[in-house]
Amino acid sequence: MKKLQLTLLVVFLLTFVTNSLAQHGNYRISNGISVSGGISFLDIATDNFITDKGRGFAGGFLATVDIPHRWYNVSFGMQLSESAIGISARPTMLSASNSNDFIDYKLFMAQVALIMNIKVIENHFTIDVGPMLQYNSKLELKDDSYENYYINNYSNLLATEITNVSPFNINGTVGASLGIKNVKVKAQYIYGFTNIFNKLENQDLDTTGGNDRFKGNMNMLVLGATFSF
Repeated sequence: MKKLQLTLLVVFLLTFVTNSLAQHGNYRISNGISVSGGISFLDIATDNFITDKGRGFAGGFLATVDIPHRWYNVSFGMQLSESAIGISARPTMLSASNSNDFIDYKLFMAQVALIMNIKVIENHFTIDVGPMLQYNSKLELKDDSYENYYINNYSNLLATEITNVSPFNINGTVGASLGIKNVKVKAQYIYGFTNIFNKLENQDLDTTGGNDRFKGNMNMLVLGATFSF
């Protein structure tokens, strides 16, 4: 249901802006659709945990309002991704806290973006910037055999107790697209402005041995390609 609502939002925004721009009547506006796919690299900048960047996949679509004779286009889109992230942990409460064992979590994300595509070389090279609204799942252990591990930097915090992260986050994205008119390679960096660990502060967790305030900002790199039609 949430995915359907995000899709309807994208369609509504595209229709609204296209009609608004068309009212000027000074230039022809054309719309295009592109699909994308690629690999993602996820990390969370935090002082609470020791993290290790993980890899996953991302894919989605963009609807573009192409405005000739302007230095920019406007795109709306949705991106779905599932990425992994490692967090340092130990098998028992009394194990050495400097263990470099990382247990893997996965995070599913649906992101709706409003992008300005700055035309550096029209039809060939753009710089893409804009805001992004994100809905994400809880952190999910990839291997349930690690559920009784203890998170490093804390004395009694279990791996299963940090999964309930904030589901809605606001991001900013910047990237670049390079290629011919219908096929481009793309690099995209996404930074989370909101605290993805904010919800953990309401979980009454045992924070003995570590910081009792949880803060983390997601950052993700996506490398892939787009195909337009």
